[in-house]
Amino acid sequence: MNEHEAKMAHPRMAAGVLFFDEVDRVLLVEPSYKDYRDIPGGYVERGESPLRACAREVQEELGIAPRIGRLLVVDWAPNPGEGDKVLYLFDGGLLGAEQRRRVRIQADELRGYDFHPAERLPELTIPRLVRRITAGIRARADGSTVYLEHGEPPTLGGT
Repeated sequence: MNEHEAKMAHPRMAAGVLFFDEVDRVLLVEPSYKDYRDIPGGYVERGESPLRACAREVQEELGIAPRIGRLLVVDWAPNPGEGDKVLYLFDGGLLGAEQRRRVRIQADELRGYDFHPAERLPELTIPRLVRRITAGIRARADGSTVYLEHGEPPTLGGT
């Protein structure tokens, strides 16, 4: 490995999705291995795109294969224990009643799922995920794609 390669970042990548119900509540899953709720998604595997990883994780976790929409958020989120991460958040759109009836949760990883109003997110999940989901909801509403660092818009000093 040369000096240049030694300096290169090798971040883990993960991809998640925002699904909504008919009254714009967001879907959160309840992982059995975490003490907070999360969005459907997971790590990107070698050779897999973030979009394909997102679709695969939804299929594995919820047992459904809805169309995954456009990219809403990219969040650089380093973690002291796990290293650098780049997290992608996609728009899953409306998860209608028919699709919800077909949901079969992955029992060995999830205790359940439900839809929640955005204002309840801070009591249900961790702050950086609340920031990412909130940014995703705004990006979905205004048609933008947002870049975040630690779930927040970056600030770069300029002259």
